Amino acid sequence: MDKKMMNTCLCYLERDGKYLMLHRTKKEGDLNKDKWLGIGGKLEPGESPEDALYREVLEETGYTLLDHRFRGIVTFVYGEITEYMYLYTSGSFTGEERDCDEGELEWVDKSKVYDLPIWEGDRIFFRLLEEDRPFFSLKLVYDEEGRLAEHRLS
Repeated sequence: MDKKMMNTCLCYLERDGKYLMLHRTKKEGDLNKDKWLGIGGKLEPGESPEDALYREVLEETGYTLLDHRFRGIVTFVYGEITEYMYLYTSGSFTGEERDCDEGELEWVDKSKVYDLPIWEGDRIFFRLLEEDRPFFSLKLVYDEEGRLAEHRLS
């Protein structure tokens, strides 16, 4: 496999002590199948991370962000793939929630997120979000079985 790099964005919408989570169940061949994630996706050519953030939130949820907070950069390494994910939160949005073609959207109490099937490394950045940690850079290295093999926080 050729080395591959990609840029993505991820946002956790917040309301009433809950995150809007996406249970990834609908896409064939999805690396994230059956996992619970925030809202986001790949940056398209010419997009800034913020352009992609606003586009992805609208496409996947029907909500238009009014504001956002840039929380950190998470570098995922799995095999020959390196992904740079720009992580955001927002409690300021408008619009009507709609169905997502990638899975089911659900408002989940922040204290219950750890009970969901999430990536092991996501537990680390959820803790950083809970601590209201200032901007961070987190590197997560996964092995071929999808287990977290290494992590480093800066």
